[in-house]
Amino acid sequence: MYKLKTIKSINKRFKKTSTNKLLKHKSSRSHLLQKKNSKRKQHLRKVKSINFCDRKNLVNGLPYIF
Repeated sequence: MYKLKTIKSINKRFKKTSTNKLLKHKSSRSHLLQKKNSKRKQHLRKVKSINFCDRKNLVNGLPYIF
């Protein structure tokens, strides 16, 4: 039996918590920030939890995280 490969792009973008939730940072935070108001940028700083239905697809790319 061969070893399953981890998809590195998923591994960089998502973080597992102690309660086995997956967290991600919101997008649109790297450039073109002058047209976004401060309240919008403030909300983009927060970390978002992944829904369970989307989590099942990500777990296939991260075989050794759980």
